[in-house]
Amino acid sequence: MKVAAVPAAAPVEALAHFGRRLAFETDCADVHDDLAAGVSGFVVVDARSHDAYEDGHVPGARSLPHATIDAVTTAGLPPDAVIVTYCWGVHCNAATKAAAALAGLGFQVKEMLGGVAGWLAEGYPLESGCPGQTA
Repeated sequence: MKVAAVPAAAPVEALAHFGRRLAFETDCADVHDDLAAGVSGFVVVDARSHDAYEDGHVPGARSLPHATIDAVTTAGLPPDAVIVTYCWGVHCNAATKAAAALAGLGFQVKEMLGGVAGWLAEGYPLESGCPGQTA
């Protein structure tokens, strides 16, 4: 049996582990639902290139390529908001790089699992253009 070759963690350990993961991650459905409901307190950041952002991005997202993140390019981000980063998908780590850089600047951050690929797989539309370009 491969599934149980390594025993599962005790429930208390599993709760701590999965609770920690949720402190760092969110998913496309939760982001979509909160955006659709007009929930405030979070900002979605596209960590891909400006060109990729212009071709299609999560509605309302701001463009902030991970390699450009610094105190100057983040000056317009609300310091008390949760910043939700995303990139292409599971094969891309730009969202992780952006989240690390933003956390290093003192922001609260979560990474949106699945990125653009996950967003599209859920059937959610992208918008194009550059209304939220910040850097």
